[in-house]
Amino acid sequence: KLGLLPGAGGTQRLPRLVGVARAIEMIVGGEPVRAADLAGTRLVDRVVAGDPLPGALELAATAEAPHPRARDLPLVEPRLAVLCEEARAKLSEQRTVLPAPLRAVAAIEAAAGPFDEGLMIERRAFVELMETPESKGLRHAFFAERTAGKVEGVTASTPVRPLEEAAVIGAGTMGAGITVALLDAGIPVRLLEADQAALDRGLARIAGIYEGQVKKGRMTAGERDRRLALLQPTLSHDDIGHADLVIEAVFESLEVKRDVFLTLDRVMKPGAILATNTSTLDVDAIAGFTRRPADVLGLHFFSPANVMRLLEVVRGRETSPDVLAGALALAKRLRKVAVVSGVCDGFIGNRMLDAYTRQAWWLVEEGASPEQVDRAIEAFGFAMGPFRVGDLVGHDVSQAIRQHRRASHPDYRVSTLPDNLCALGRLGQKTGGGWYDYPEGPRRAVPSPVTAQLVEAHRAEIGVVSRPVDDAEIVDRLVYALVNEVARILDEGIAARSSDIDVVYLTGYGFPRARGGPMFYADQIGLDRVLRRVKEFARNPHGDPGFWTPAPLLTRLA
Repeated sequence: KLGLLPGAGGTQRLPRLVGVARAIEMIVGGEPVRAADLAGTRLVDRVVAGDPLPGALELAATAEAPHPRARDLPLVEPRLAVLCEEARAKLSEQRTVLPAPLRAVAAIEAAAGPFDEGLMIERRAFVELMETPESKGLRHAFFAERTAGKVEGVTASTPVRPLEEAAVIGAGTMGAGITVALLDAGIPVRLLEADQAALDRGLARIAGIYEGQVKKGRMTAGERDRRLALLQPTLSHDDIGHADLVIEAVFESLEVKRDVFLTLDRVMKPGAILATNTSTLDVDAIAGFTRRPADVLGLHFFSPANVMRLLEVVRGRETSPDVLAGALALAKRLRKVAVVSGVCDGFIGNRMLDAYTRQAWWLVEEGASPEQVDRAIEAFGFAMGPFRVGDLVGHDVSQAIRQHRRASHPDYRVSTLPDNLCALGRLGQKTGGGWYDYPEGPRRAVPSPVTAQLVEAHRAEIGVVSRPVDDAEIVDRLVYALVNEVARILDEGIAARSSDIDVVYLTGYGFPRARGGPMFYADQIGLDRVLRRVKEFARNPHGDPGFWTPAPLLTRLA
């Protein structure tokens, strides 16, 4: 998790205490292990329920002295070399092979020799790993997540509004996911829809999510039933008025949300937190639809809402500190990473995403293919490239956002290529085709001849002659588009610190964790280099001439 290995003898002691296979699993995997699962090993002497002190005293009174030291225990594992080789082979199958897991396996393998020699191998590996860019990036990510919880105006003494019951408005994909996230935290939920058919579809989505968890063995049927018992569906606003928190997850339209918040202002009890799940719209405008703007804020969940760790908490101009503190407390209950954003179009994450995807489309206009762009940025470490992400999300969603931005910002420049894709009815995975074809289902994207023809026709229409675009240019244009936009976001005070923005992109947008986030990565390679490349890209006559204007903060820091 930190790009390191246990540096105090862990690679030498743990194999002697739990066996080589389990030691590899624990050290290389880095996941927590239940104490009960280690009962019967030399690592755990006794597992007790409740207060551990009486059991500890009894164990101390009955234990033989002297207690054996782990270093004195023999390591007897005839298959040591085989197990270590199997671990290396498994690691090599991963798309990104980090140095720490391989060094950990080598240190565990050294445990077969003299203990002190193994310690020396472990120590040397630890010191060398500390200096790797991967470990530096992972350590930055670790501390950045913890720093994000420090929010101006919210202290340990700030009152936190109680949250005993929640309501969710809208039972679509996002509303269902938010409902599941709340139920998983033990929070009773009233789910409101406009008609019975829509409500039934939402309840089926929620039941399907839990049924999948049961089938995969991630929860028991009894636990599923306990969570579903906390859910009360309704078609009446009168049934949600006493909730402590209401989250609106309706269609992304300011007019629709206006109607919702006018009603919420009327039916919700005094002191209830009124939250919108909007991903781009003006939270201050939404708060202005009510007579209690201090109670309103944005809670931007990421899809699937019950899985994704990021929660953008959007503080409006009048959001009160206790409402903000309540939102941060909710994020902890949901086991999500909260990052506070100010109000702007797209907040932090989607504002950056807009810059990133606009560059991706222009790269294709100039000569790259969607699959080349995806392949290049995935080789850099992104979980998915922009064209695969677009197919997953659905192009009708992004088209609605583009239409909103064109209407509200007449100088907004963006390729019409994705609009042409939508005109063909290719909306992504849900229609069986977008930038890619999906002949075998959504898990396997196949380059599409229809898309290739569309791209060629579009280039001819706008008068662009295709040129070779190499992978390095693709990566630099996509990543530096993020960095330049981050600098603007920081300058405008939308985010409190650069590490908060790194957290957004690490936890919500698939930025490679070992690179630490866009701003940490830019710092590591040098802001002067970033600025130089930004100025080079500004000389490209294609796309938006103003896009690559260096952000003032980037110029100052470089």
